[in-house]
Amino acid sequence: MATTELIQIDLAPRRPAPKPEWLKARAPMGDNYHDLKKLARGLSLHTVCESAQCPNIGECWNHKTATFMLLGNLCTRRCGFCAVPKGRPEPIDYDEPRRVAEAVQALGLKFAVVTSVNRDDDNVGGAKVFAETIRQVREMQPGCSVEVLIPDFQGLEEPLKIVVDAKPDILNHNTETVPRLYRVARSGARYERTLNLLSHAKELDPKMVTKTGVMVGIGEEMSELLQVFHDLAARKVDILTIGQYLAPSKNHLPVKRMYTPDEFRFMKEEAMKMGFKHVESGPLVRSSYHAHEQAESTKK
Repeated sequence: MATTELIQIDLAPRRPAPKPEWLKARAPMGDNYHDLKKLARGLSLHTVCESAQCPNIGECWNHKTATFMLLGNLCTRRCGFCAVPKGRPEPIDYDEPRRVAEAVQALGLKFAVVTSVNRDDDNVGGAKVFAETIRQVREMQPGCSVEVLIPDFQGLEEPLKIVVDAKPDILNHNTETVPRLYRVARSGARYERTLNLLSHAKELDPKMVTKTGVMVGIGEEMSELLQVFHDLAARKVDILTIGQYLAPSKNHLPVKRMYTPDEFRFMKEEAMKMGFKHVESGPLVRSSYHAHEQAESTKK
């Protein structure tokens, strides 16, 4: 007779494993933080800093740097890593660019970052809001540089051209992960579409500074990451950001691995060898982290 192995089940709630020291960020506080939050609320604006639960919100907001999120706070896609709410969006608010510019002016920003949710319901309308935001910011706050972090516009050329023609100082579109994981991580996106967008932006304006970001820790291999870096360098992307993925909740993709600071240094060194002009690589790096420094390093 076969013996039956008894398994003891622990019914006590499990405590999450403590984060490594290099993943701990200071809690947001300070006058600038509270002033920016109050200003955003007063102008009915959204910041991706809050919607995406960015760990650097305290540091960036206290340096009067924020990433404004255009086109509402509801995304038409359901990416497995993202904390931005999903659902049917409200009609596009074409007065939003003026309010963003007003906030930039009130804060006295020298570098503004604007991004958006995906608006697959109206890609051209979304692109027009990006372009108008660039124009309004420059009119109300002369000398302020503008970085845009755009969606893929479902691969359509017209909306991309609308944004490029507005001449942002940096055009950013995030690659996010390796092609093998696109199906689970990037709902509605395609790896080749991302590469084509970044290369086509350069074709439309050879002087355009392009940028992209990659997150690590959702199940990719180092060899896959290095191949992605190679693909991006081949498209003449100027700036690359690499950061650790942190699951916003238990309903999002789980973290498969925590990369060490040494591994982030290795990825930066390898990427720089491939020809990028600037690589920001670290556990807490997010797409807009130290964006003003990246802009300075790529000026021609």
